[in-house]
Parts: sequence; structure tokens; C-alpha cells
Amino acid sequence: MPPHARLLQLHDTALPEADFRRLWRRVRALGSERLRQTYQTTFWFDLGTSSNVVEDTILALRPRVPVRGRLAGVEWWLSRMRTTDVQVDFHQDRDEKLAQRGGPLVHPVFTSLLFMNRVRGGALAVTQALPCEDNPSLVPDTDDFDLATPRPNRFVCFRGDLTHGVLDANNQVPDGKLPGTSRLRVTLVMNWWDKRPTDLPTFAESRAYRSLVARRHVGPPR
Repeated sequence: MPPHARLLQLHDTALPEADFRRLWRRVRALGSERLRQTYQTTFWFDLGTSSNVVEDTILALRPRVPVRGRLAGVEWWLSRMRTTDVQVDFHQDRDEKLAQRGGPLVHPVFTSLLFMNRVRGGALAVTQALPCEDNPSLVPDTDDFDLATPRPNRFVCFRGDLTHGVLDANNQVPDGKLPGTSRLRVTLVMNWWDKRPTDLPTFAESRAYRSLVARRHVGPPR
């Protein structure tokens, strides 16, 4: 990977270990809740008072995001998929509902991910090239990618208009379901916006993911 192509900012041990274990414990407690709707279960957080353990995490990670100027808040969701059956094509993040209604293409200022666990394959691939409809998984016509391997408590951020996708269990571009199965690849995805995306609810306005509600923990993790 040529030095000039460096698109990612990567931070290992992004959270204090106790805070990461607390977050991971609450995410695991979700079980299979809304697993099939993982990419449709999104929330808005205005960077004010936290209402759950994810929003605690967002506030802790905010200093690591190189955004100049004011941010309106963060759009967040949990990405949970098996690397033998990658469920997302290469894409650019955008104001999804605005785009679906025929509005202009509006990107977040920055996109970021906190990897929660190790998996087979599943690297994040990021490029400046646009998705290509003629290729499997809409992968762009380029060999110029930055890659980030999933590792617990690894935080990655990049410019919000960049194309990105997930590689399969063999760290190849997904082209159909692979034989066998794999553990879930779990990441917390955070898009940092200077304007709230269209019709995006807050966590408090949703009944989903109640196990994430922040709870104080005393003593060592179980």
C-alpha cells in the first residue's frame, strides 16, 4: 500500500479496557435481536447526555475523530454479519432517506468503526474510487485500497465520502455465500454529521436494544 494512499486513521486500544469490556458485554447481551435488520436499526445522538453504553462510547471516542468545526451529532448502528455471508456491498455512506426520496447526495463528515471482535477475514477496505455496478459487490475498479483487520477495541475513521466495504472470510471481495459458517463480525459504526440526517430517530424514541441502556458496574467484569 503506497504511503500517499493512506486514507485511514487507526487507533488500537481505543477505549480503556474496562470500558471496552463493559460495551462488549452489553452488545453480546443483544443476542439475535434485530440481527436481520442490523443495518436498518440506526439511531441519532446529538453528543449531549448519554442514554446508553454506546453513547458513552461515542463521547469517549469523540477526541479521536479529526473533525474541525461544529458537529451536529452522530448516526450510529451495530453491524453484525458472518464473513461467510457478507450482507453489504461497497458503498458510500449518505443521508439514506433523503437519497431514497430523490434528494441530493449528502455524506457524513467522517465515518468511523469500533471493531468488537476477531473473525476470520472480514477486513474493512476503503478507497477513493467509486462503486462499480459491473463488479461483484459493486467493488470499485481499482487496486488502491486501505485495509483494516478486525481487532477488539480497534477504532478506525476515514472521510465520510469514501467508498468502503467488507471482505469475506478469505479476505476477498464477496461474490456469493461461502460454504460453512463463521462467527459474527461485530462493529459499532458511527457517522459524524454536521447536520442531522433525514428522519433519524434517537435511541430514546426506539424500543430496540434495551440491553444497551447504561448501567453502573462495580467490581470486576463477570
